Amino acid sequence: MKYNRRKFISFLGKASLGVAIAPPFLISCGNTTTPNKITSQKKSKEELLRLKKLVLEELIATDKDDLILTKGLNYHTIIKWGDAINPEDTFGFNNDFTCFIPLDENNPNDGLLWVNHEYINPLFVSDFDFNAYKNPKQHRTIEQVDKEMYNVGGTIVRIRQENGQWKIVKNDPLNRRITAQTPISLNWDTPIKGASTVRGTNSNCSGGITPWNTFITCEENYDGFWGETEYNEQNIASHRASDYGWEDFYKYPPEHYGWVVEVDPKSGNAQKHIALGRFAHECCTLYELEDKRVVAYTGDDKNDECLYKFISSKQGSLKEGTLYVADTVNGKWLALDWENQPQLKKKFKNQTEVLIRAREAAKLLGATPLNRPEDIEIDPITGHILVTLTNNKNKNDYHGSILKIEETNGKFDALTFKASTYKAGGEESGFSCPDNLAFDLAGNLWMTSDMSGSSMNREDKPYMPFKNNSLFVIPRYGKDAGKVIRVASAPRDAELTGPWFSPDGKTLFLSVQHPGEQTKDLKNPTSKWPFDQDNIPKSAVVAITGDLIEKMNVLHHIEAE
Repeated sequence: MKYNRRKFISFLGKASLGVAIAPPFLISCGNTTTPNKITSQKKSKEELLRLKKLVLEELIATDKDDLILTKGLNYHTIIKWGDAINPEDTFGFNNDFTCFIPLDENNPNDGLLWVNHEYINPLFVSDFDFNAYKNPKQHRTIEQVDKEMYNVGGTIVRIRQENGQWKIVKNDPLNRRITAQTPISLNWDTPIKGASTVRGTNSNCSGGITPWNTFITCEENYDGFWGETEYNEQNIASHRASDYGWEDFYKYPPEHYGWVVEVDPKSGNAQKHIALGRFAHECCTLYELEDKRVVAYTGDDKNDECLYKFISSKQGSLKEGTLYVADTVNGKWLALDWENQPQLKKKFKNQTEVLIRAREAAKLLGATPLNRPEDIEIDPITGHILVTLTNNKNKNDYHGSILKIEETNGKFDALTFKASTYKAGGEESGFSCPDNLAFDLAGNLWMTSDMSGSSMNREDKPYMPFKNNSLFVIPRYGKDAGKVIRVASAPRDAELTGPWFSPDGKTLFLSVQHPGEQTKDLKNPTSKWPFDQDNIPKSAVVAITGDLIEKMNVLHHIEAE
């Protein structure tokens, strides 16, 4: 099924799929832009010719400690860890996913930026060195844990572009923090572990924007903070301890975490969507059908875990509906429906338990284990669903791949599909460990990589040829169409995450996450980016601009002519 490209091009926002009647809403996680009614600015023939002459130069892999961009791109820092956003609050640690909603749909240069804060490094955040003690958890204090809990979650901050520079609007009334202690309601009729409102969100990896213009943030590796409830063959529960040991100070059950969270941009009110299942959500990609029902794709970022899809039964609902899991071998979506699946009734007490233990339920139904499904994007030209499978070292898949899902007849609420590999990572293809994806306004695909800091730039690891993590683009048009081209390189130990285009397509918001992650001694950090006076590495959100981005977004106009 092909889609109308002209409708897609004219609709600025996350790409429309341009069906014949009217463009449906399409917005998702870790990706492009917000829907709006801004129209493209006309460019003179001279400007178009100048842009056409720009050469897309590939950046050579490097291990240099800096954010390095290819010719035609430049960046400036918008906000970094520890920066004040109002008199009480500061920007959190390890920023990941970013997205932007303009306050006025007619002004793309003033709006609210949401940023995830995924996890913390106690050495930086709470001045606690896990390596200094034989039994480190015995030496932790509640004050240190409180600092750590404050530095995860998310930030809402108003930003405005002035003279080509994006800057935060300090002390704006809409600037706020969501932390691991913020009260958050559960969007479900049955309390979970005795609660309908829980404490905080953490492990916030990727996310998105809903059709009704609220933020989506996804809880991924929650077990690192709160541990996990595990069940043996007799279905008897036990607790697996966390790495950070927060449960030693606050008795918050693990079942309160591992959900997709929705945040209201202007009030900060949040809710967790139980119907979308509980696991290590990397992202949640939403698509609104013509009848206003919602389809949500989400992946479980862990070795041998699965790909999920929620189809709502009511307009605009992330509660009423059915959660499915993918059998990619046979091309079927399997319903995680306690009422109608005998296997689930034998194992679980009710639908709530099925959703809490979604991983177990998925395997009972025969879902396909995948190699760490992370980000998910819907191709705005073809309608294909692209899923990054980052790697699975236990299966000797070191470089990962991008999975392509083609829903039957292009219907996003279809229950059958075709699965194939879109691109495989490796030296020949030029990339390794694909993570976040983003389509720009011309349908070019941008991609970040996620090689671990402990594996990069080591002679004994297969990642040596790729040097630092990078940002790539896969052009859709021209002589480089389909080629994976590196356009940015991250500082040492860092990864680039959360690519999101501004509504006019002229800015790429991007997170530089965990530079200097391998630091053991604060006096001798492995990275010093972004080169503050204190020489402490800091995660930050940057704005990438330049002729190259404009070229990538308007080149289709030139070729169409």
